[in-house]
Amino acid sequence: MHISEGVLSTPILIGGGVLTVLGLSIGLKKIDYDRVMEVSILASTFFVASLIHVPLGPGSVHLILNGLLGMVLGWASFPAIFIALLLQAFFFQYGGLVVLGVNTFNMAAPAVLCFYLFGPLVSPLVKDPQRRALAGFAGGFFSVFFSGILMSSALALSDSGFFSIAQMVVAAHLPVMIIEGFITMFTVSFLAKIKPEILQS
Repeated sequence: MHISEGVLSTPILIGGGVLTVLGLSIGLKKIDYDRVMEVSILASTFFVASLIHVPLGPGSVHLILNGLLGMVLGWASFPAIFIALLLQAFFFQYGGLVVLGVNTFNMAAPAVLCFYLFGPLVSPLVKDPQRRALAGFAGGFFSVFFSGILMSSALALSDSGFFSIAQMVVAAHLPVMIIEGFITMFTVSFLAKIKPEILQS
């Protein structure tokens, strides 16, 4: 899901940077500082999960877990994902500093969207465990789907020659969507049993 340096056009880079700065400002304002530990743990989880990646053209395929981050952290997903991507760029040269804004937005915006779409369905107020599990799967699945669409759009809008690669990116992430759906489903179900307050929307 990381887009490499030197691939995107200047307008896309600027647009992604502006949107990420906006998301970061909202996220930092909305962080509940009593939950900083949760933000740190999930940022670390994202950092480790997305290190194991398979290069694919100008990008890569890997676990993201942004659906889980979104349903637990909401807007705080922006700073959590930003910090993780920044550290990956510095220490492992994944993505890069120039594309940091676009990469952050591509992964954090779907996380926030899933917070609004599926967060209320996994809250402790939901008494039906099957409904919660289904919402968890949907959050994990669609967060990767939306991230793939954003990544593909950034590539296709930068250069028409990337259109076929953009289509391949979405197709290549289908197995990741399913895997993340199950990971998020089991994680949400587990958290609902042992620490339900973490799922408060």
